Amino acid sequence: MEIKKIIGNVTEFFSEFVAPVHKITAVEESDNNGWKLTVEVIEEKEYMKKYAKDELLGIYDVYLNEEKEVTAYNRRNIRYRSSINQQA
Repeated sequence: MEIKKIIGNVTEFFSEFVAPVHKITAVEESDNNGWKLTVEVIEEKEYMKKYAKDELLGIYDVYLNEEKEVTAYNRRNIRYRSSINQQA
């Protein structure tokens, strides 16, 4: 399945270079025959746990090419995990 491969590639990339994936909330084809995903990761987990703070959740846009390789990503937002997610 194509989406399984895409999710696997993104999960592997994030585990190696950013942080382990908490949740993938969107997978969609992009205009250039590639893919765009919205990925959530828990930021600075140990630091937040040490100071008894709520975990920070980073929301990333991730772009893949036709070969399903990650070509770019950027953190779109960061919020406390317990906060209500309000997107317009």
